[in-house]
Amino acid sequence: MPVIHGRNNALKVLERAKERNVSIPIFGTGSFWNIEAILIAAKNVKEKFQIPEMPVTITMTYTYPCMAQAKRITASAVPEIGFRSIMTQIRTLVDSPESPYKDIIVLPHLDHADPERDLWALTKGTEFLASAMFDAQRFPAEKNLEMTADYVKQYGKEILIEGIMDELPVEAMHAKTVERISDEDYPERAADYVKRTGIDFLVADLGTEQQAGSTSNCHYLGDRARRITEAVGRPMLTMHGGSSLPPEQLACLGTDGVCRFNVWTKIARDAGKFAADELVKRSDRIASGDFEATESAAFMLDNVASAAKSMEIIFENLGYANLA
Repeated sequence: MPVIHGRNNALKVLERAKERNVSIPIFGTGSFWNIEAILIAAKNVKEKFQIPEMPVTITMTYTYPCMAQAKRITASAVPEIGFRSIMTQIRTLVDSPESPYKDIIVLPHLDHADPERDLWALTKGTEFLASAMFDAQRFPAEKNLEMTADYVKQYGKEILIEGIMDELPVEAMHAKTVERISDEDYPERAADYVKRTGIDFLVADLGTEQQAGSTSNCHYLGDRARRITEAVGRPMLTMHGGSSLPPEQLACLGTDGVCRFNVWTKIARDAGKFAADELVKRSDRIASGDFEATESAAFMLDNVASAAKSMEIIFENLGYANLA
């Protein structure tokens, strides 16, 4: 089925990409229309390169304080309603026989799931997922390790699990400054964390800023990624903060052991700005009461077109041509 649930089915899809040194993008969403933008981009790239199996990961956070995407989905701001409705939307768009996106392989992911605040999503919600990020970064190191290992024991046979061993920078969101992590023993600590927790993917500090609105002075720490990959013995890294990296730094991620590339913020901001500019251009028509210029679908479709274009570029920069 195009929408992949469960550990074993997800592994089959991810292994093919890993063999070809392709990092799979994890595109976040906080709206129904952004899901279709993701699928439009995937469809265009699939057709451009004639890719037989076109994988993409669609993700949302639950109550993550920096960006609670599941709460943004509906006006009710109830995260469970947002979560369920997004999963229904994905299935409707991808699994329907008449859908133009039926050949896209979607791996639903839960992002930045807190062990306490997001317990429903991490437990009941797993039936909808291919993978989840168990985010215990706010806890002391040993507690983080203990909680993550326990979650892997309980749910590691059902879904793929992503863990994080350190607190990472979030642009303009943290109440305190998060210091950059020393490189001295990082690969060894990473290998120990992976061994003791049993996670499938590791979120590491690779020089990026989460929630970045534009490419900044951040620089991808490729040497660190390669050293971590060597220390853990296999490619298993997930990069967060993809919005902060310029496109030219994406091409080498797959060969460095970065299997997954998490990105959303800059895409969403750029698409919103584009749609707003188009809205201003329609101001005279709006003032006259022109329905097509005024109705919200016009803004939404402009947003979708811009976001899809941005995501196509990311697919290509991540080396998706290698999947042909």
